[in-house]
Amino acid sequence: MGHDMFGRGAQRKNPADLAQLTRAPVDLRRVVGLFRPHSGSIALVVGLIVLTSGLTVVQPFLVRATVDDAIPHGDVPLLLRLVAGMVGLAAVTQVVAVAQTWISARVGQEIMHRLRVDVFENLQRQSLQFFTRNRAGEVQSRLTNDISGMQSVVTTTATSIASNVTMTVAIMISMIALSPTLAVLSLVVLPPAVFVTRRVALARRSVTARQQEALADLQHTISEELSISGMRLSKTLGSSHQAARRFRDASHELIGLELESQLAGRWRMATMQFVFATIPALVYLAGGLPITGRGMSIGTLIAFTTLQTQLFRPLLGLLNVGAQWVASMALFSRIFEYLDLTPDLAEPASPADEQIRDPSMALRGVTYRYPGGHDDALIDVTIDIPAGRTTALVGHTGSGKSTLASLLVRLMDPSRGDVLLGGVDLRAISADERARRVGIVTQETYLAHTTIRENLLLARPDADDALLWDALERAHVADVVRALPLGLDQTVGARGHRFSGGEQQRLALARTLLKEPEVLILDEATSALDNETERAVQEAVATVRSTLVVIAHRLSTVRAADQIVVLDDGRVVEQGTHESLLAGAGAYAALVRASTGGVLAGAQPRR
Repeated sequence: MGHDMFGRGAQRKNPADLAQLTRAPVDLRRVVGLFRPHSGSIALVVGLIVLTSGLTVVQPFLVRATVDDAIPHGDVPLLLRLVAGMVGLAAVTQVVAVAQTWISARVGQEIMHRLRVDVFENLQRQSLQFFTRNRAGEVQSRLTNDISGMQSVVTTTATSIASNVTMTVAIMISMIALSPTLAVLSLVVLPPAVFVTRRVALARRSVTARQQEALADLQHTISEELSISGMRLSKTLGSSHQAARRFRDASHELIGLELESQLAGRWRMATMQFVFATIPALVYLAGGLPITGRGMSIGTLIAFTTLQTQLFRPLLGLLNVGAQWVASMALFSRIFEYLDLTPDLAEPASPADEQIRDPSMALRGVTYRYPGGHDDALIDVTIDIPAGRTTALVGHTGSGKSTLASLLVRLMDPSRGDVLLGGVDLRAISADERARRVGIVTQETYLAHTTIRENLLLARPDADDALLWDALERAHVADVVRALPLGLDQTVGARGHRFSGGEQQRLALARTLLKEPEVLILDEATSALDNETERAVQEAVATVRSTLVVIAHRLSTVRAADQIVVLDDGRVVEQGTHESLLAGAGAYAALVRASTGGVLAGAQPRR
């Protein structure tokens, strides 16, 4: 009788879904608002569901007429009409079902598209601290899995509820019309059968959930150990045997779960099969007894058992409505949580972009403490960064140099004080204008897993090949690209692993140079280059940039700066030229005296 088909979808209310709704309740009006633009399509789907339910219950009546009238009396014209009716009914039902699926799927896809774009754009507005606080997998899951689940809400949950209700009502009415006596009998035997079927499905679902968890662990081991970074770590640490053991254990666990899955609810399944075999037998018994079967035809018995079989699916579906509803609302709750995220770095309501007078920058009384931190990373920092000049930031590791650089591009806002661009607070400048005017290249470069051309065009989508090659020349990496088999169309590999650290830095620098920002911040962006290449890159950068802020570890780079700012424990302790700071015999002079191999003491690049 296909009991697996009936029991496969049985569900319990997931405790995680209930906890999610407790933490972030869903306003039903907001959910309805998502569907309101598609109200016409949804009404059409409901109409098609009702039509399908009506057509489905007509079939047994045609069967009864065929068995009781057409065949016994040899009425060929009637038989042909009834058979034609059955075939036509089946065809119309399938056409209606296809139309219903297409409309509901389209509505679901359009709602998913709207939510997917809205969530993605809102996530882009979040600060780096948000992505530090939240796991990347969690963010990706909400953007992909949760929103994809919207499809099932529209095409499965909503439509199945409507379909199951109308189908159950239609079948019950038809059963009563066929035989009130057998309908009463069904009310006695059907509930236990449905109950047993659901219990078997729930038992299997429990094991299936554990199987999915074990498979997820297996998948995690594969993705971690067989990635470039994982393989590098495994080979350098000699931990491949440990990885193999973890994989072996995870795979072995699946053996026991699969056996348990095959045997889950076996006695209940046997009981259920017994009930399924008993129900039609009881119907035939009722139809054959003189008391209950008086005047009942064979066609009525066949039609009734057909309807009775069809009743299992909608009844089981209705039993799952509660769990489906909770799961659907939890899905909306998770999506709305990300839609309602308030950016830590709010965009100005009325940007003051036009008030920027020049490419100078300044910090006024800036203090910054990282969220959850106990100490200030920067303390009352005041610095002027003149337009058209080079400013170098030096200091021991942890002195606050990179924190200051992040504030200059507004990756975060100061806890106190102001950061100015051309005399205008960065918080009053739009993100697009700020990104156009200020560029940064850090030691930790990121290259997208695509071609060199596409990586460069991220900075300037309208750039032609001449501009791309010019940027590569200035970054002293053009010869490397020319030597590649596909040149600009060569794929860089995952996170740029096809190239050395120095080549990655120069490609990232070329990308920023292509944008031609008015202010360029180099946060140890040439740390992986040799002395000669770094000097050539610095000379090329100095000829085309208006304002340059350099965080460097090499004395040669620092010496050439127009001004040097020395940081210590988040404070500015000295400021001036190379010569004046040496003459002052302070913190900078101590760094220079302790330098080895041209590298300032305590200012080594992060590795």
